[in-house]
Amino acid sequence: MDKLVEIFCDVDDFCRLFIPQWAQFCLDNGYRLRRRQGHMYPSEIMTILILFQRSHYRDFKNFYLEHIWQYHHRDGHAPNS
Repeated sequence: MDKLVEIFCDVDDFCRLFIPQWAQFCLDNGYRLRRRQGHMYPSEIMTILILFQRSHYRDFKNFYLEHIWQYHHRDGHAPNS
């Protein structure tokens, strides 16, 4: 569990620095960005993807249902399905 928190903190720190720079880059170069608020923060999504890459699962659906949903939905921190 400590490793999960460590990964999330590193990813969250990265997102706090990168996303504003990326948004400014897109603005400067004329790219349009969606402004919809999602159910999850980008750092949460990236953390789940990193955990999937480090796991033994072959497909994301089974990883999500058997690992993320099963162990974290009771905490109130599980992503919406």
